[in-house]
This record gives sequence, structure tokens and C-alpha cells, in this order.
Amino acid sequence: MSRDFNFSPGPSMLPESVLRQAQATMLEFDGCGASILEISHRGADFLAVARQAEADLRRLLSIPDDYAVIFTAGGATTVQALLPLNFAAPGQAADYVVSGHWGKTALKQAAPCVDARIAASSEAGGFHDLPGRAQWRLSADAAYVHVTANETIHGVEWRDIPESGNAPLIADFSSSIASEPLDVTKFGAIYAGAQKNLGPVGITVLIVRRDLLQRDGQPRAPILDYRAQAASESMLNTPPSWNWYVLGLTVKWMLDEGGVEEFARRNARKAALLYAAIDGSGGYYRNEVVASARSRMNVPFFLHDPALDTVFLAEARQAGLLALKGHRVLGGMRASLYNAMPEAGVQALVDFMQEFQTRHG
Repeated sequence: MSRDFNFSPGPSMLPESVLRQAQATMLEFDGCGASILEISHRGADFLAVARQAEADLRRLLSIPDDYAVIFTAGGATTVQALLPLNFAAPGQAADYVVSGHWGKTALKQAAPCVDARIAASSEAGGFHDLPGRAQWRLSADAAYVHVTANETIHGVEWRDIPESGNAPLIADFSSSIASEPLDVTKFGAIYAGAQKNLGPVGITVLIVRRDLLQRDGQPRAPILDYRAQAASESMLNTPPSWNWYVLGLTVKWMLDEGGVEEFARRNARKAALLYAAIDGSGGYYRNEVVASARSRMNVPFFLHDPALDTVFLAEARQAGLLALKGHRVLGGMRASLYNAMPEAGVQALVDFMQEFQTRHG
């Protein structure tokens, strides 16, 4: 068996050591005579797994005690739909700063349940830059202000998200959580699908300030109530227990590797290496994002001749470089450089790009 370098934007590459550990415990977990896929989520064995995963995540991200950690199914898009139900009163406004495709998606998911207002948008410029704080037009009565920390498709990233005034700031960190140190206290809530930096697809993390959970919100079923989810330790119903377990293994791996400080250093080196190759290609490759807004996690790029796209992807696949096709919204190529992508993988991509240019230039 050989494992290639997987540049998929999600589900993304997982650490091989995590996959092997999960494989080793699939048939029988920790001497309990059954797979972790089979044991009760309310039994002592799984409760220990769940609580350890939360404790490790709190340590990794320095999450204060006055924030609840909720593990949910349904992905970040479901969280986007539930934010107004939990945190906005009927008819209340919520402000959205739109910096790419997923910011637009967050707005769309919330719109049926809240007066969703676009506080700022960079769409007119093709989402090649971030809407600066001076452009934000915030509502005096907003329940919250929403931003997308990293746009997976358009490849822009907030490195220092501006203050949101009196309304709590809520941010989608799906593509960049745990990639560098994060001051959780700047936010009312942050959320992230696990399938990029935290583990497998199928489980989502919501970190929310406990005082926000006291908001009445809007009429909703108990299963959609984050206050009830927090009170039940995310177990109002059967959770995605396998996904939760693998998330816990991934978080522990990140701690063992040196935590977010170490991954910040690695991710900076990986991104710098790839952007240097693009910028130094004499126009053969190009990235259209303003340099100050470039994402460290997702790097879209284009060949000078789109007719070569199919050839590039086929030869990259043969070279062991997977999932480089760009999103249908943009086309071209995209390399996702999440925590589990080793620096050797990015070097292999850069070497291939230079060789491809030589052969097809």
C-alpha cells in the first residue's frame, strides 16, 4: 500500500498515524470486547472518549471555561441555518460580511429565519480581496455579526478579524481552525466542520460563549436548541460516535506534534513555498488573490493556458498528487494545505509544477 499526497479541500488528508490507530481499534476498542462503532454512546467507554476529546480540544485551542463546546452532525452549513434560531429574536437583524462563496452560503442559510443584512462584500471585485473594516456597515440592532475566517474556494483568509462593535462576532473557521493560535475570547461563537483540520467528515464543532446560550432565540425543536445540546453533552440523540473518536485522535496528534504554535510555523512555510513557485513562474501559473488576503490553507491557481488543465491534472495524479482540480465556481487548480499535509507534499507539488512548465512551457 502506498499513500499519495492528497490536496483535497475536504474531506481532507488525515495523519497516517491517526488512521492506523483508528484501524487498530476498529474491531475491538480498549478491551471492551466490541468495536467503538458498536458500543453505546451513553456507556462509560464512549463517554470517556468524548470527554477526553473535548478536554484535548480545549487545551489545543485554549478555550476558556465560560465557553461551551458542542459536537454536532450536519456540517457547518447546518450550523449556519441554526445560528439565527438560537441567537436572534424573531424579526431581529443579523449582519453578514461576505468574502467568498461560503460567506454567501452562510447568508443564504440564515435568510429564512432572520433579517440577514450584507454588512460588507467583496463580490464586486471577484472575491480577490477582503472587505476592510472601514467598509463594514453594521446594524445598531444586529443579533450578531458573521464572518468566514477562510474561504476554501476563493482562497482568501482573515488573519486578524476586525472587532464587531456591540454585537457578538460569530465566525466560520471550518478551513483554518487549529492552523495557528486563536484568541477565542474575541468571538461570541466559532464553528468548524471537522473534515479539514480536525478529523473526518460527519462531525462539527461549535464553541459558544455560555451567555449567548441564554438567549431565547426563536421557536425551535429541542434537537435544534444549542442550549439543550450543551446541557446534554452533545448527546440529545445518538451522535456520530466514530467521527467523534477520530476527531479526538486527530486533536491528540496535533498536541503531540507541538500544538497550534508548531502548525502555524509549518503552515507558513508550506504556503510561502507554493506561492513563491506560482509567483516565480513568469506568469505560467497565477494566483489572483491580493497578496495580503491570501489563504495559507487553500491556494487556487490557474495555468496560463486552460487547455492544459486536463493534462496537468492527469500527470499530477500519476505523480501521486491528488485532488488538485479547482472548484467548479472558479475552475483552474486548488491545493489545500491543511495541518495533515506534510511539507514534503508541498515540495513534491512545487517540483512537479516546475517540471510540468519545463515540459509544456
